[in-house]
Amino acid sequence: MRINLASVLVDDQVKALAFYTKVLGFEKKTDFPVGEARWLTVVSPEDPDGVELVLEPDDHPAVGPFKRALVADGIPFTSFAVGDVVAEHARLAAAGVEFTQPPTAMGPMTTAVFDDTCGNLIQIASMASA
Repeated sequence: MRINLASVLVDDQVKALAFYTKVLGFEKKTDFPVGEARWLTVVSPEDPDGVELVLEPDDHPAVGPFKRALVADGIPFTSFAVGDVVAEHARLAAAGVEFTQPPTAMGPMTTAVFDDTCGNLIQIASMASA
């Protein structure tokens, strides 16, 4: 068994695609209509055949309260691995990304948390080098 898809619940698929590709650097993998929404996925350019991130519409009635509660409590919805959190934080901050947590050492890893502009907090994390 392996992970094939993971989802992030977004309030606007067009805005999400722009943010996740143009700002974060992911690449669009699939995009086709499914009813009023789209089946829209992005992948890491480092692993284009790897796990796909579904930019899933957040129109289910339970999603809004769930997302608002996570953001209010400062809890990231998902986490992305990066080679160097401090460098990635600097790159993203220069691109206008708003961080709710700057790079912070947490035991053997460093994390930072940003607003994805689509209603989610997202964590980036890297392990300390040995």
